[in-house]
Amino acid sequence: MPNFETVEVQTDLLICGGGMAACGAAVEAAHWARKHGLKVTVVDKAAMDRSGAVAMGLSAINQYVGLKDGQNTMQDYVAYVRNDLMGITREDLVASIARHVDGTVHLFEKWGLPIWQDGEGGYVHEGRWQLMINGESYKVLVAETAKNALGIDNIYERVFITEPIMDGDKIAGAVGFSIRENKFYVFRAKAVMVAMGGAVHVFKPRSVGEGLGRSWYPPFNSGASTYFSLRAGCEMTCQEVRFIPVRFKDAYGPVGAWFLLFKSRATNALGENYMQTNAEELQKWGEYGKVKPVPANLRNWLMMLDVMDGKGPIYMQTAEAIKNISEATEDPKERKKKLKELEAEAWEDFLDMTISQALLWASTNTAPEEKPSEIAACEPYFIGSHSGASGAWVSGPADLQNDASKNDYFWGYANMATVPGIFCVGDASGASSHKFSSGSFTEGRIAAQAALKYVIEHPEEPQVDMAAVKAMEEKILAPLDLFEQHKNASTDPDINPNYLRPKMAMFRLQKIMDEYAGGVSTNFTTSKENLEKALELLAMLREDLEHLGAEDLHELLRCWENVHRTWQAEVHVRTMLYREETRWPGYYFRSDCPTMNEEEWKVFVNSRWNPGTGEWEMSKKPIHRIFE
Repeated sequence: MPNFETVEVQTDLLICGGGMAACGAAVEAAHWARKHGLKVTVVDKAAMDRSGAVAMGLSAINQYVGLKDGQNTMQDYVAYVRNDLMGITREDLVASIARHVDGTVHLFEKWGLPIWQDGEGGYVHEGRWQLMINGESYKVLVAETAKNALGIDNIYERVFITEPIMDGDKIAGAVGFSIRENKFYVFRAKAVMVAMGGAVHVFKPRSVGEGLGRSWYPPFNSGASTYFSLRAGCEMTCQEVRFIPVRFKDAYGPVGAWFLLFKSRATNALGENYMQTNAEELQKWGEYGKVKPVPANLRNWLMMLDVMDGKGPIYMQTAEAIKNISEATEDPKERKKKLKELEAEAWEDFLDMTISQALLWASTNTAPEEKPSEIAACEPYFIGSHSGASGAWVSGPADLQNDASKNDYFWGYANMATVPGIFCVGDASGASSHKFSSGSFTEGRIAAQAALKYVIEHPEEPQVDMAAVKAMEEKILAPLDLFEQHKNASTDPDINPNYLRPKMAMFRLQKIMDEYAGGVSTNFTTSKENLEKALELLAMLREDLEHLGAEDLHELLRCWENVHRTWQAEVHVRTMLYREETRWPGYYFRSDCPTMNEEEWKVFVNSRWNPGTGEWEMSKKPIHRIFE
């Protein structure tokens, strides 16, 4: 094994991650830390400029409430989120973000983000809550502000956080390794912010072969937030709620602008609008089948019914939408001008955030003004900031509790997990969906204030067992040694009886989850028996992951990403198995429990891995209605 330098870093608040939530935390924490003489450190496995879910850019800000303009109220947004998640949401967490998010958006504009404006100087809305932006450099702009606020000496990039360091039952820091140099990092901290994103490639993606790695959610998000939180002993929530977006097929281009801005229809291959022809199906899903807008999973479900009935492919009627808008202009010259503007906006929607979709359209001779383009349901993702809800069970703010909720939802510091000193934001915090980029940044700001308050009130230095840290280092770096020892035992280093290469491990995980846990190949359908089989196979995989081999630092990163993904997979399967109903058809369907059971299962399903025993603990938590 090559020699590794051990680098120790002492800080007060350690922010793990570099996406929107981490940047929000960094900006806010830098301000308050200066006032109190505290140190804040950010560590990110990527480079902050292009790190996180907004890395490639974005064409819309999806959460802007418009409180000052009187467009909506905080309660309106809470109701929207509650309905979209079929009643399963932490209203205190959603409201906490909603009341502050507009200020975040105004900051983005102040920092230079171009937000579309109409002729009267108002924002151009894509939908009720969404603003159109020119966002190719959205993340670069936000990251630059965060880096300037914190100072480059307090930022460690290209360092992969692998494990938490514990001081008894509270956090003491984290360890990780550089993916560019032979350095092992030990970060000591009084509080740790978990903001390392969600997870992709737990399930087999639709894009395979030469398309491997293409996904809707960033392929470098590997479940680190869930792994870190679980290993520290945090209670998790909504781990059964995976998100399956419908996107333009094969390159995962966004559909929001087409539905909301262009007012386009999606149809089956026969030209039927499945939202109309399958409308009767909505009656089976209680009050949630009657709300407007129709919950995202139910929209998916109506589409999937046509696919399963052999009526695919499914198409976005782009040409029809462009024609309808342009023909609303009576003057022929103005109509022609309008048509060109619409064509440009159609391409720009992709160029702002999913360049590969523009490339696919070009390579398949798809002109949106001439013919429709195929859309499809993606593979499942784990994401607490979009229409999913998986993440840690965190404390809400004190002032948004009622008499019923305060005992279950509040324990002293906003966004603190059930382990003292761990704060979770963005995709790492659960049950607070629809925060997107602006809300994640806002949540980072909220949690940063709370985390520094915790540090001030708990100033004692954490005790770190360096012998335990050394054992972690040996385990984390072991794949390098294993490969080096045995690489010559076979003529092909990829096929070796002594170790498992990370790509093979990923394929094996994806096959298990796809076939038994409701992936693409089963039309997102599973059952008790299938989930139990998945757990059996995951247990075998976990054993074999002890024998991962890594040729270099890049492969070492891939090894540990797969370990993290496997933990995300297991907590997902266990939580799906525990919830004995189908609440989110269109995200997953349990064939043995095919209906929604409001009486028994209108609850949060929480999970915890006990670090002391290695056992899993499942529980129900009540849902409290705070806002009407």
